[in-house]
Amino acid sequence: MQRPLAWAQLSHQKVRLAVAMGGISFANVLIFMQLGFLSLFTGGATALPQSLKGDLFLLNPSTEFLGSNGFDRIRLYQAAAVEGVLSTTPLYISPTSWAYSEQKKSFEGRVFAFNPTQTVFDLPAVIQQQQRLTTPNSVLFDRQAKPDFGPIPQLLAEKGTVMAMLNNRRVTVEGLFNLGNSFFLGGGNVIMSEATFADIFGANLLNQVSVGVVTLAADADPEAVKAGIEKSVPGIKAYTHAELVAKELAFQESTAVGPIFSFGTIMGFIVGVVIVYQVLYSDVNDHLAEYATLKAMGYSDRALLMVIFQEATILAVLGFIPGWLISVWMYGFLGGLTRLELLMSPEIALTVFVLTFVMCTVSAAIASNKLRSADPADVF
Repeated sequence: MQRPLAWAQLSHQKVRLAVAMGGISFANVLIFMQLGFLSLFTGGATALPQSLKGDLFLLNPSTEFLGSNGFDRIRLYQAAAVEGVLSTTPLYISPTSWAYSEQKKSFEGRVFAFNPTQTVFDLPAVIQQQQRLTTPNSVLFDRQAKPDFGPIPQLLAEKGTVMAMLNNRRVTVEGLFNLGNSFFLGGGNVIMSEATFADIFGANLLNQVSVGVVTLAADADPEAVKAGIEKSVPGIKAYTHAELVAKELAFQESTAVGPIFSFGTIMGFIVGVVIVYQVLYSDVNDHLAEYATLKAMGYSDRALLMVIFQEATILAVLGFIPGWLISVWMYGFLGGLTRLELLMSPEIALTVFVLTFVMCTVSAAIASNKLRSADPADVF
């Protein structure tokens, strides 16, 4: 069987082919990293609201992101009296300092506090261990905290419990959970009971609730109850779970980070287009006489254009594979370094492959203009 003309053209000059593959892989890595960071950005922004368990969530109307503003606890009691509400639970969110020993430097993190006899987090590890929080000064520690927060998971596995310093007070780490970090908020998370929260931060802080978690009766209409709460309880805005996630994401997207990553993706695409165009244009230009000969033999412009587009398709596949492999390694390396969940999802891989194919096809379309100047008369 004869080799396809497109592959014969590309493989004839192996150095040029290797350079083309390297250039496409480089552009792919750029796109992979920007899309990965963008996914991490949106995932980190919504990790907290997605982890909460409830039918409705009450916030101060001026709250920009979860934990930025609180409301008076009495509003929870008023909301509990609305028809269709089964129970209301306060969740307290506060910044804090953390050090895993008295001799170590402290770092900023976040504290989440609630009544451990009630369910606030939809995280299996928290639900299974929250009764441990009834012991005074006991906490659960986020396994995905940054390395600065200390080797708590390793120490916990060795000793069963670990002593640490939170807000300059000694606490006992009783267990672990997974929540993760974001670009914006802290390097580690700690969960405690509201009693421990009051003991460490002051009982007066219990009067300011960060998030009110509302559980509805089985036959209640969420939208009707939501409207009833907002009508009956002053200074409160109610959200469904989906609305809470959307609100948190909308705030984070209003910052400059999201557009920066999107712009980086566009730049990676443009770099790839330029690289592939240079390769294909040089190939057409170097073999212009051969293409003119093929025209003289009866090949149509369309048939020759298909050769160029086949070359582009081959380059897209050959360039994508090493770019994907390098990006998988970089995701793992950066994820371990930063303790952020930088994961290669099938959606990201498919998106980059489609972008690579489009990138090569666009380059082929531009480079094929040169092919139209291949005149058989130039050969003779």
